[in-house]
Amino acid sequence: MTEPTDSATSPPITREDIRALRDRALADDRPADWFDPLYLAADGNSDQIPWALEGAHPALKSWISERSLTDIFQIPHAKALVVGCGLGDDAEALAQNGFQVTAFDVSPCAVGWCQERFERSPVNYCVANLLELDPNWYGRFDLVFECRTIQALPLSVRDRAIDAVVAPVAPGGRLVVVTHTRPTEAIPDGPPWPLSPVELDRFTQHHPLALTWERKFTSPEMPPRRCLEFMRVRPS
Repeated sequence: MTEPTDSATSPPITREDIRALRDRALADDRPADWFDPLYLAADGNSDQIPWALEGAHPALKSWISERSLTDIFQIPHAKALVVGCGLGDDAEALAQNGFQVTAFDVSPCAVGWCQERFERSPVNYCVANLLELDPNWYGRFDLVFECRTIQALPLSVRDRAIDAVVAPVAPGGRLVVVTHTRPTEAIPDGPPWPLSPVELDRFTQHHPLALTWERKFTSPEMPPRRCLEFMRVRPS
């Protein structure tokens, strides 16, 4: 990865640029392949990444502060997986709260960025594609944290993405999902493609998950957001 550039001289990445990357990836039938070109185009300037906060997501902060993690998880032995880790802030927040964290992103550039930002981090950062996960990860993690990755993938792979996020959750483990939502099944012009009621129902109707906690966040500038915690029910 190159050294960060001055945001004043770095050409801005526009919504039209992002749509062009999206269209190219969809044309190649590789719906996740628009992320790495975007990180590369950002050239080390996090202001160019639309979802980069350079801090843990507020919904994750709320979840950490409101849930009694030591009652739910066997800290410090609990294993967490962060889906689509981006610049790594959510993964670092979980590590700071005692989890053994593996964090992956489909973008090698993003993973390299994480490793440069957090040189001494205990987090295991790696490159992986949510739609092509290693089956060895299935059922292995006490916590899976997914923040706005599903909504960044087109509706053509929505069911696959949801199923892939659920797969690594261990029996008795938790899945925490942060996502924008839409009120109807009407197809949005993304990215992002917020989740619909039917798509949200897939978590519990197609998988042994029970909703155990939820928070809703609203703002005039953005679609509604939700943070949902599911528990994977142990086989009887």
